[in-house]
Amino acid sequence: MHRIFTTSVAAVYPLYLTKLEKKGRTAEELDEVIGWLTGFDDAQLHRHLADGSTFEEFFADARLNPNVSLITGMICGVRVEEIEDPLMQKIRYLDKLVDELARGKAMDKVLRRA
Repeated sequence: MHRIFTTSVAAVYPLYLTKLEKKGRTAEELDEVIGWLTGFDDAQLHRHLADGSTFEEFFADARLNPNVSLITGMICGVRVEEIEDPLMQKIRYLDKLVDELARGKAMDKVLRRA
């Protein structure tokens, strides 16, 4: 089992936020991306953060967006669409979306709205 599976999302969330804020993005944009991927509203997301949910618990509770298969490309030297472990793939989908936001992609493109 990968260590990231048992890491709390709350431990990684500030790292995502710092990365995005350095590029002029906001916490609201991060929450929107997480909500799009997981189906969580703000209250559900922040409850998971407050409860210290692990990535395993976080994604077990998520309702993945039906367009998640549109997330493609490289993250950490691996194509996200080729990751075999389902939980690792979900975590990397989130990493990929955060990276795209940090690189300045328009929100519509990050959220695969055309």
